Amino acid sequence: MKSMSKIDDLIKEMCPDGVEFKELSQLAKILNGYAFKSEKYSQDGIRVIRISDVQKGRLSDKDIKYYPLEHKSEISKYLLSENDLVMSLTGNVGRVAMITKSALPAGLNQRVACVRPGEEILTRYLFHFFDQDTFEKAAFESSTGGGQKNMSTVWLSKFPIPVPPLEVQKEIVRVLDSFTELEAELEAELEARKKQYEYYRNSLMTFDENTSGVQWKTLESVCESVSAGGDLPNNYMKGNVQPTKEFPYPIYSNGTEQNALYGYSDSYKIDKKAVTISARGTIGYHAVRGEKFTPIVRLITLIPNTKIITIKFLNYALDITEIGHSGGSIPQLTVPNVKKISIPVPTLAIQERIVSILDKFDALVNDISTGLPAEIEARRKQYEYYR
Repeated sequence: MKSMSKIDDLIKEMCPDGVEFKELSQLAKILNGYAFKSEKYSQDGIRVIRISDVQKGRLSDKDIKYYPLEHKSEISKYLLSENDLVMSLTGNVGRVAMITKSALPAGLNQRVACVRPGEEILTRYLFHFFDQDTFEKAAFESSTGGGQKNMSTVWLSKFPIPVPPLEVQKEIVRVLDSFTELEAELEAELEARKKQYEYYRNSLMTFDENTSGVQWKTLESVCESVSAGGDLPNNYMKGNVQPTKEFPYPIYSNGTEQNALYGYSDSYKIDKKAVTISARGTIGYHAVRGEKFTPIVRLITLIPNTKIITIKFLNYALDITEIGHSGGSIPQLTVPNVKKISIPVPTLAIQERIVSILDKFDALVNDISTGLPAEIEARRKQYEYYR
């Protein structure tokens, strides 16, 4: 890559004896946050930047909290500026994000640090440096605490930072920003495609009682069986075994819930393709499963009658179906509830046409090996490599 060669040439020319390292405290101010009072949160005003807002490389837009503007003078020392860096000090320690103009006015909450660079180092250069996995690992290893890690700003202030001349920093930022901008463009395209996919799915799967060739039927009437999961087989805890043609599912020895969820073992309860629905936890999450698996108690298994409905159409129909639960102290689905759920069932020919269209959209927005997610992942790896 020509840009990397240019950076190498600049370093050789401007740093013949190597790049100097300095402690962060020599390059930037490090500020601690304020203990905002949650009972004073308001509908708008000063955005409160909390730990949960600082995701890897960005600010989250979920569950934003605000502080009344009339308290601005009270928190003046904790008000943030455009291009300040904010870093998580508790939990997922070492995550960094930049404050954008659109996030202002904003105040720094406790257990979030603000890093405000001086003239010797570019904010964006420092952002890319902190955004490395190696820094997050170092931050984690330096932290104290058991389940909830806590990072010290004293440790952060002493962290060594490579400080090449500003011209070199600018070139590094230019190269890395080109990758992040491309990734942002791809993510925006992916979001647009997801909305397009949802629009077409909802349009194609919307039928009324008078639509020709479409009948509304219960899941019990279109499935060979609707059954609850059970206990794992006795031989589930065997050692790791590679998949075979006869049994295309690996066996894991660690017995984790995720492995159990997909029924990985060398014996099985279900021997046909099916759709499973989560009955507890993330209620209603559903997916197509391959043959030969063992559903655990948290899963309800639907084996479709393929003379009436295809397995993929059944899965898409559940996407637009409201799946309720039995209530109680622990919300959960039951087999009787699920059997009564009604879905539209057109002819098999119409089902196959709808599935063919939706599969193409689904691959574009969800396939991690061929679609936009694959391209985004490739760009992230490229960015990480050059960074």
